[in-house]
Amino acid sequence: MPGKYTITFAVSAVKDLEEIRTWYADQQIPETGERLLGEVISDVQRLAEFPESGRNVPEFGIADLREIIHPPFRIVYRLDKRRIRIVRVRRSERLLKVP
Repeated sequence: MPGKYTITFAVSAVKDLEEIRTWYADQQIPETGERLLGEVISDVQRLAEFPESGRNVPEFGIADLREIIHPPFRIVYRLDKRRIRIVRVRRSERLLKVP
């Protein structure tokens, strides 16, 4: 059953995913990178049905900027009326920069 929300990826999130894939390949464990990326995409797809399941991003405190944690990653997204925009996929120990 399709979700209520449309999911899109910002260029920054796509770049993050590419960097994750490259890092694991450089570590000679590309299968681990592919597995983790698949798990991240699966978590993102669940947001279509449960868009508010993520918490507010602590560094910002903005209601429509949320995140889900998939160790070792933070999946940061903006929640609009009918759209979820994935904006970053970062290592969970890294803080996001406040503008």
